[in-house]
Amino acid sequence: MSRRSKTHKREILPDAVFKDIVVAKFINKMMYQGKKAIAQKLFYGALEELNGKVAGEDSIAIFKKAVENCKPSLEVRSRRVGGATYQVPVDVRPSRRLALAMKWLIAYSRDRGEKDYAKRLSAELMDAFNNRGNAIKKREEVHKMAEANKAFSHYNW
Repeated sequence: MSRRSKTHKREILPDAVFKDIVVAKFINKMMYQGKKAIAQKLFYGALEELNGKVAGEDSIAIFKKAVENCKPSLEVRSRRVGGATYQVPVDVRPSRRLALAMKWLIAYSRDRGEKDYAKRLSAELMDAFNNRGNAIKKREEVHKMAEANKAFSHYNW
């Protein structure tokens, strides 16, 4: 056990446009080398691209649904038992669910082939909204791995 005092989570202020903490976290994850203004411009540009793509849905609702669709509910953790290492399926904490979903959306949007990043991000968000795309594929892969190792779930303690 550590003898230090417990670390406290930093409070993240909501973003300026939508007054939403999830959007602020997403922008912070997108950011390179502290260039927050550039990350904000790219994110809001991607939301502009999403405007009018789905009838009856505004861009922030599409973003929220895309992030929700990417959240994994199970993942595998390595557990060493008697010289053997088992992949044990565990439930994912809500904060980690959000972090993984955002990480996958950002990583796979960077790998896309569109011209600029705003278009790439909007396309990946649209795919995630429609339950397809690489971020959704990654979530399914993680769930499949957890399902395949369900036999070792009794090592979860």
